[in-house]
Amino acid sequence: MQADWYFDFISPFAWLQLRKVLALRERIAVRPVPILFAAVLDQHGQLGPAEIPGKRGFTYRFVQWQAARQGVPLRFPPAHPFNPLQALRLCIAAGTTWPAVERIFEYIWQHGQPADSIASLGEAAAALGIADPETALGAESVKQQLRDNTAQALAAGVFGVPTLRLDQELFWGDDATGMALDYLADPHCFERGEYARIAALPQAVQRRRG
Repeated sequence: MQADWYFDFISPFAWLQLRKVLALRERIAVRPVPILFAAVLDQHGQLGPAEIPGKRGFTYRFVQWQAARQGVPLRFPPAHPFNPLQALRLCIAAGTTWPAVERIFEYIWQHGQPADSIASLGEAAAALGIADPETALGAESVKQQLRDNTAQALAAGVFGVPTLRLDQELFWGDDATGMALDYLADPHCFERGEYARIAALPQAVQRRRG
C-alpha cells in the first residue's frame, strides 16, 4: 500500500499527528511530503482557519486543548500564521528525511521558535548539518521540489493539511487518524453499507460563488 503524508509546518494539527504517523511507520512505509498549504487554499478558493476571525481564536484553543489531552508538548511560535516557505525548503534541502521533519516540527511547535526566515531557522539548519542555509534553501532544485510536491498533492485531491494518503484514499487531519487505521485494517470498509450509499449521494442545492 502506498502511503504519503502531506504536511506544512504552518499547521499545529500536523504537529499533533506527527507522532501517530511515526508509529504508523512501524506497520507500513510512509513518505513525508512537505507542501505549501497556502497554494492549496488558493487552488480551492479558501481561507485558512487562522485567517477567519473567531475561527482563529477557537482553533488555537482547540489545538492547545487537544495537545494537553494527548500529552503532546505544544508551544506556539511568536506569530501565527507565519510564512512557512523557508521551513519547507529547509526540510527538502535536508533530504526530506523523517529526522529532518521531526527536528523542524520540534523547533517550531515544541520549542516555539520563529521559522519565517532563513535567519530564524539557522539553529535548526545547523542541527541538520546545513552550514550555509542561504545557499541550500535558495537552490532552484529545492524550490522546484516544493512546487512539484504541492502540484502532486493537488493532483491527488488534497484540500488541507495534514493529509494521510493510503493508496487513493485521503484522510484529512489529526482527528482522522483512527479512520485511516480502520481503512488500513480493512481496505474495503468504505465500500459497504451506508458508506457505499453516501459515496453516490446527489447534491440538492449548490451555493453561488463570487
